[in-house]
Amino acid sequence: MNIVIPMAGRGTRLRPHTLTVPKPLMPIAGKPIVQRLVEDIAKVCDSKLDKIGFIIDRDFGKEVEDNLLEIAKSVGGEGIICYQNDKFGTAHAILCAKDLLKGNLVVAFADTLFKADFKLDTSKDGIIWVQQVDDPSAFGVVKLNEENTITDFIEKPKNFVSDLAIIGIYYFKSGETLDEELHYLIDNDIKDAKGEFQLTVALENMKKKGTKFVPGQVSEWLDCGNKDATVFTNKRYLEYIKDQKLVADDLKQKNSIIIPPVYIGDNVELENCVIGPYVSIGENTVIKNSLIQNSIIQTHGKINNANFKNSILGNFVTFEGKSDDFSIGDYNTLQ
Repeated sequence: MNIVIPMAGRGTRLRPHTLTVPKPLMPIAGKPIVQRLVEDIAKVCDSKLDKIGFIIDRDFGKEVEDNLLEIAKSVGGEGIICYQNDKFGTAHAILCAKDLLKGNLVVAFADTLFKADFKLDTSKDGIIWVQQVDDPSAFGVVKLNEENTITDFIEKPKNFVSDLAIIGIYYFKSGETLDEELHYLIDNDIKDAKGEFQLTVALENMKKKGTKFVPGQVSEWLDCGNKDATVFTNKRYLEYIKDQKLVADDLKQKNSIIIPPVYIGDNVELENCVIGPYVSIGENTVIKNSLIQNSIIQTHGKINNANFKNSILGNFVTFEGKSDDFSIGDYNTLQ
């Protein structure tokens, strides 16, 4: 089983954090988004993971590439770095990993996480991960027949046709067939109104030629597109993994209360604090005289006399003050 993860986008809705770190490497409960995604896919797949292709912008840099290769290794796969410097849509992005489009294949866009209770049935031609949503008009949706086979793909329907939204994760029994259809779009210059080559057009062509797609329905779909969504996803993940060991053994704690679930990384100091619930704290962070709830604090922070919630602090941030809702990028000082 190969996995292809397009992640070359700049994540503009999560700025200022994505000015210094690609969005898929933002931490959720102590691990990068993309690592959570790969681990969740591995749980759904019974097959051994072979190659995991990360499609990135070339200017992400060596440190990012090394991190991605370690993530692949952590789930037993071989990491492959692929580059997409020009952005021409989802179909174009996937083709940047053309050497991996072989045999059983999962394509997963790295801005979404999920909770699922099913096991991937690799005997199916194709599986499209979906979830029921309250407002289908904001999403691409699928329509099913009585045999639970997908009959239609509809992009942002104005009238109700289905409430099963496509979440951006796909299984293909034949990566070669997907490769052929993606190349067909490029070779024949079949673009959408924005001038981009889209995966959904290839899926429709495959369906017309006999590929039977079925839904893989997830129990929860978690978005990491902006600050509020990312904070909420961090909260939900802490709830998922609350029975795991989440606090490092070397925590230095003085006159402080931790209200679980909370993630605390290595070499963290707490003094005169109330932390939690739903807080993630990165390594080498010092927090004193503070009350913090429902927030993500990245690494090497220095926080004093603070009272906040529903917030994200970047790496190497110095902060003092009170707020209910903010987002501070790396290397900033606010006092």
